[in-house]
Amino acid sequence: MQWETFEYWGQKAVRWGANYRRTLREHPVRSQVEMGEILKSLPPCAPEEPERMEDIFADFERTILPGMTHWQHPRFFAYFPANAAPASVLAEILADTMAAQCMLWQTSPAATELERRMIEWLRDAVGLPAEFGGVIQDTASSATLAAILTMRERALDGKGNTRGLAGQPALRIYASNEVHSSIDRALWFSGIGADNLVRIPTRGPMRSMDPAALREAIAQDRASGFLPAGIVAAVGGTSTGACDDVAAISQVAKSESLYLHVDAAWAGSAMICPEFRTLWHGAEHADSIVLNAHKWLGAQLECSIHLLRDENTLRNTLTIAPEYLGTHGNEGEIRNLCDLSLQLGRRFRALKVWFLLRAEGLARLRSMMRNHVRWANEVAERIAIDSDIEIVTPPILSLFTFRLAPAGLTPDALDTLNLDLLARINDTGRIYLTPTRIDDRLAIRFQVGAIETAPEDIDTAVEEIRNTAAGLV
Repeated sequence: MQWETFEYWGQKAVRWGANYRRTLREHPVRSQVEMGEILKSLPPCAPEEPERMEDIFADFERTILPGMTHWQHPRFFAYFPANAAPASVLAEILADTMAAQCMLWQTSPAATELERRMIEWLRDAVGLPAEFGGVIQDTASSATLAAILTMRERALDGKGNTRGLAGQPALRIYASNEVHSSIDRALWFSGIGADNLVRIPTRGPMRSMDPAALREAIAQDRASGFLPAGIVAAVGGTSTGACDDVAAISQVAKSESLYLHVDAAWAGSAMICPEFRTLWHGAEHADSIVLNAHKWLGAQLECSIHLLRDENTLRNTLTIAPEYLGTHGNEGEIRNLCDLSLQLGRRFRALKVWFLLRAEGLARLRSMMRNHVRWANEVAERIAIDSDIEIVTPPILSLFTFRLAPAGLTPDALDTLNLDLLARINDTGRIYLTPTRIDDRLAIRFQVGAIETAPEDIDTAVEEIRNTAAGLV
């Protein structure tokens, strides 16, 4: 394709996108293709000569679209949302067209300075103090790994990057069973090792980490010759929405001189609503926090907001300065984003945040989230009317879990029954749900988060769950 024809196909793609989003309810939420079906339809080798864009676009609609699960679907109640608001999509087109490499201030001054301002806008929107700065990472997994690396270097006085971990005392990181699997992977990638992730028991309806048990684990590790390095607190755990008592955990972190990272990847965006901030009371005392703007807020992947009480802690961990990245005389003045990222290459992520916040406004985003929370509570109440449906964990924000639990079945039989229920629901394509395990028993997650969800979609979900469950008991 030449740029002369780009305009025509770009307009066609935008028109296609607008129509796609208008007609999403006509598609099954989860793809209905069989495994390997798409692969068989694709030629085994790349073409030697250019093909017509008409043919490529037609193949996209005929071959690719049926194999897509529609994450923007208003009845996508699985996982967490991966919203892409229209203004954010437009901004991404502009950023992709410019295709800037935004690693240094000098390689794109506007990208660097806009990112700084967007961090400030979001920091203020979620009620954190002005001392917090930060950076936009690709995903929460990268932000978490950066936090674990910072814990490592802080505990080892910066010697991990230079000497490695051989001969060093084994480091320990503390978290509950409710944290995301990216925490485990961060320990793999950092060299600390998954065996050194100490799981702290939880308590109460929020399934929050027990501060007393945390203190005891740290004391035992010190006595055994381990080196405690940091704590990861969950606000809105993936499985149930579990929220740690951040204020209490931060007191432990302070008294033990440990780095505290708060994983609020999903729930953190909801803190633009002041009434939800009790869920992360004490977050202002954390050393770092991650929240995904590419989830509930609507800035599509990749866009994780990594908030830092002291940017220098991360900068000291990640900065490397070969001559070809030198700023040559302005080192004390310039803030280079690559010094705060695992990636050297950086996309212009701040542009879509800027477009999104200006086009939507915080008030509209708050209204959307409040609706989602209210609707999740309504679904839980309406399906619980059926005596055979059990609410396993109550709604935390817009997430709850349930199971079909008729009397007289063994735990294993109940697990099998609920897997059958889940498969039957998802196979219809009307809604999409996912499973989890709670206290070693299977449960089904339900969360509301798609931008386009409306009351009729909530009614559909209730009808689908209740009718399918009734057919199994």
